[in-house]
Amino acid sequence: MVLSLPFSETCTDVFAGSGKHLHPPYVYQRTCQIWGAHRSGAVSNKEQHSISYTLSRAQTVVVEYTHDSNTDMFQIGRSTESPIDFVVTDTVPGGQNQADSQTLQSTISRFACRIICQRNPPYSARIYAAGFDTSKNIFLGEKAAKWRMQDGQMDALTTNGVLVMHPRHGFCQDSKPGQWREISVCGNVFTLRETRSAQQRGNMVESESNELVDGSLIDLCGATLLWRTAEGLSLTPTVKHLEALRQELNAGRPQCPVGFNTLAFPSLRRKDVLDEKQPWAYLRCGHVHGYHGWGGRCDPEVEAECQERECPMCRARGPYVPLWLGCEPGFYVDAESPTHAFVPCGHVCSEKTTVYWSQIPLPHGTHAFHAACPFCIQPLSRETGCVKLIFQSPLD
Repeated sequence: MVLSLPFSETCTDVFAGSGKHLHPPYVYQRTCQIWGAHRSGAVSNKEQHSISYTLSRAQTVVVEYTHDSNTDMFQIGRSTESPIDFVVTDTVPGGQNQADSQTLQSTISRFACRIICQRNPPYSARIYAAGFDTSKNIFLGEKAAKWRMQDGQMDALTTNGVLVMHPRHGFCQDSKPGQWREISVCGNVFTLRETRSAQQRGNMVESESNELVDGSLIDLCGATLLWRTAEGLSLTPTVKHLEALRQELNAGRPQCPVGFNTLAFPSLRRKDVLDEKQPWAYLRCGHVHGYHGWGGRCDPEVEAECQERECPMCRARGPYVPLWLGCEPGFYVDAESPTHAFVPCGHVCSEKTTVYWSQIPLPHGTHAFHAACPFCIQPLSRETGCVKLIFQSPLD
């Protein structure tokens, strides 16, 4: 575990280096220095990685780092500069890109977090808030939530925080959501603050760690990432398997109970392009139909924006939307048939996958949480996040 240091002690706890950009790996060296208002030599030295804790205009604590060859560091953030290995942008509900919607000020940090991976078994990966910038420094200003631990070590939280949730029972058909926690700059685990940017930190949770497991969720206040391990992905359905499930579903020749026309899910490659055989569903009851323009509407694109429709089979009123097979295998907790749909977006996958994701409160804004479809991040209905689909078999 990476911890900050006592002022007079030096040692080599594992830190990290980046494999992607071939930055040298680093080790946490417990060397603390207190600087005045002038810029410190450690921060100015481009060859020296450091974390600067600004306590006041006259006092800064600098923690320095040295080389290590046993770990790799991968940095995540909004910046497109070379220290960032994985660039992330704000997620827009509905599956659109940030550029496709109204321009909003991003809440994701340019250097949001870093993940440190062991090069040797058991290849554990740990997450830490904040990442090193182009000058190889993490700078925590006066307004950042920071403190000195009981043993004299320094730690801090970033402005909007890095939240992590580890699933219970692994990422499988028996998975249950865990508790959201906040990770500090030094990798300590805390309960959530009152709001994302509050100065008062939560309580430390000493029984939990910052080690990522298969299915861990990482929230960067604007984008939520799913961590999957190689072992976990080996047990998930492949794109080829999802395509086989699609063909099996279409081979059953489901029919519209009104028009009696045969329905077919389009190819996974043609996602988001409405097809004339596209299955539609009334999400209050789950009855699957073909498209029909009741009430004088004849444009499916316009119909998709309609909030409610009455099902002609059972008279239940609710969203009437086209159905899309979820095509990202990493989100599936099993490899079963696609029988359920998320409400109200209409993405279709297995029952246990819809149940699992509909139970997870994803962070939204500075203090709100709500469940969302993993395929498009559209908020799910508070009444019911998913519904079992009712297909009609061919009459012949």
